[in-house]
Amino acid sequence: MIKRRFFKLCAVLSIIACLNSCNQKLEVKIDNPIIQGDFADPSIVMYQGKYYVFATKDPWGGDDLAVLESSDFKNWEQKTIDWPTKEACTSPTSSDARVWAPCVIKAKNGKFYMYVSVGSEIWVGVSEQPLGPWKNAKADNSPLIKGNMFPEYHMIDAEAFIDDDGKAYLYWGSGLNWENGHCFVVPLAEDMVTFDETAIKDITPPYYFEAPFMLKRDNKYYLMYSQGKCVDNTYKVRYAVGNTPYGPWQEGENSPILSSTKDSTTLGPGHHTVFSKDQQDYILYHRIRDNKNTLLRELAIDSLNFNSNEDIDKVKPSGVKIRIEK
Repeated sequence: MIKRRFFKLCAVLSIIACLNSCNQKLEVKIDNPIIQGDFADPSIVMYQGKYYVFATKDPWGGDDLAVLESSDFKNWEQKTIDWPTKEACTSPTSSDARVWAPCVIKAKNGKFYMYVSVGSEIWVGVSEQPLGPWKNAKADNSPLIKGNMFPEYHMIDAEAFIDDDGKAYLYWGSGLNWENGHCFVVPLAEDMVTFDETAIKDITPPYYFEAPFMLKRDNKYYLMYSQGKCVDNTYKVRYAVGNTPYGPWQEGENSPILSSTKDSTTLGPGHHTVFSKDQQDYILYHRIRDNKNTLLRELAIDSLNFNSNEDIDKVKPSGVKIRIEK
């Protein structure tokens, strides 16, 4: 009887040890760039244990988007999705600009929504999963924000944000000829598509040019964005802090938080996204790989941290260590 109980106990302990071993996490060092290839303007979602990065194809966009899939953030496989394309997203108000700057977000209803710049106007797509099938979320196949809505500004770089109360907002806007960037915001209806044009507000923070990203922490709103020209070392990431999704904004104490390094190993960093894993924030962005003949950019990642004053620390471009399931 004692031997039988002993063997049963050993069996149980073995099973527990096996389960613990199976659930162990490995710390993987991620160097920059995270993948070889010419990509920019990243957006990231995590779904069923995998990372999906959506990005612009360089130089200056493609006829579709780059989509990268990974389970460990180290080994990436390029995928293809059926929407958006330049052909499918063209309207009477479109310019000849190609497919740029996606933002992909999972909504309260469990669906994924994409806000993407095509032809210098903003389109919105919907899908049940990151790899699609995607389709225009508007029944009439029109853009969400037409290129001529505010003709004196560039209607690109849309980014959606869902607040703690479930209310969604869309931020977007840039300038023309590398000058006079403006940031707009509007609340989205529950369908993540409909909005009231009279509710659009200009909330441009200091030194803003393009690529807004909203981050909320401890009831404070951090509007992050890019300043400068994406073709040279003036491009950088700044941030401003406010008490509402509309501001008013006060520039952050450590802004800009990410700039070109003296040795130019990090050159023109910007148009970023932020995501969290294991209670650590990360900033995923592009930096210039080659701007001598044409603009070619690559994707990089670093840790994003806050100090005791709730200001964002300066980012140290060095890559990161990410914990993954064994």
